[in-house]
Amino acid sequence: MPYIDVHGHVTAPLALYAYQAGLISAGKFHGKGKIRATTEEILESCRWHIERLRGHGIDRQFISPRPYSMMHSRKPEIIVHWFIETVNDIIAAQVAEYPEAFVGVAGLPQSAGVSPANAVEELERCVTELGFVGCVVNPDPGEGDYATPGLGDEWWYPLWEKMVELDVPGLVHATSCQNSRESYSNHFITEEGIAVMSLMDSHVFEDFPDLKLIISHGGGSVPYQYGRWQAQRVQKGKVDFEEDLRKLWFDTVLYNKESLELLFKIVGPEHCLFGTETPGIGSGIDRKTGKYMDDLAPVIESIDFLTEDQRDDVFYRNAEKVYTRWEGTSADDSA
Repeated sequence: MPYIDVHGHVTAPLALYAYQAGLISAGKFHGKGKIRATTEEILESCRWHIERLRGHGIDRQFISPRPYSMMHSRKPEIIVHWFIETVNDIIAAQVAEYPEAFVGVAGLPQSAGVSPANAVEELERCVTELGFVGCVVNPDPGEGDYATPGLGDEWWYPLWEKMVELDVPGLVHATSCQNSRESYSNHFITEEGIAVMSLMDSHVFEDFPDLKLIISHGGGSVPYQYGRWQAQRVQKGKVDFEEDLRKLWFDTVLYNKESLELLFKIVGPEHCLFGTETPGIGSGIDRKTGKYMDDLAPVIESIDFLTEDQRDDVFYRNAEKVYTRWEGTSADDSA
């Protein structure tokens, strides 16, 4: 059974972040410039990443820009475009060199206070020219200013229209945080919960029935607070929260068995996609088990109430269903 990891981020040479620092310090005045790294250095930088995937038994990982680095709140807007374009080009180079390990997912040059329509051109480039199969959607490009409408607002419709037109899903994942009241990790968990509730209280899926959105990190707080949201539906005589919740997809980037079990029970394994975000924050040794916390395949395998078919759904079939531009495991079988 293949393990297809839909939630990973690019490993790039340090020269990328030197390039980013130059953009931030110079603004738009020195132009886009380019990263001072050779093609060989860009390809070499991710080889340990591939070794990590193999060590965890992961057959393929979908990679996108690292969220903390996407600088969506930075101004002027043009430097965000330049940086994201550069990162997407690095991803494309690594995917082309290592197609047996990586699949490309586009970062979007979203910018605080700017319509997501401004990110559509880069999405189209990544899909039609670079062969990417999806994108990452930041629900809070202000990175903690809370000025951006929720994902259920029509403000987002230009992006939803293009995603449906291109038939690509979006992985909902916040980026950095400039709000001193929250840590980086806490911020994106909060934003994932806000995103779900905004979508559930909207007409987005009536207006875009073919829109595919994956909520990262197991849906943030929503599965844990399921009873509260269902109680409100009962009080108001509305459709069960479960019915609306299953218009979404969820990844398994949760680093303990109990949380994964709850996710599967609440949303169903038929709506979950295997994800680890390795290498990342979960790449530490569990003090109880002595194993890496982001080595999630054995954890999911150990959940005894999942059937073999349900495990297949989680590990690869749901990825094939959602990422329809990806050739899927059948291409490997025929190779």
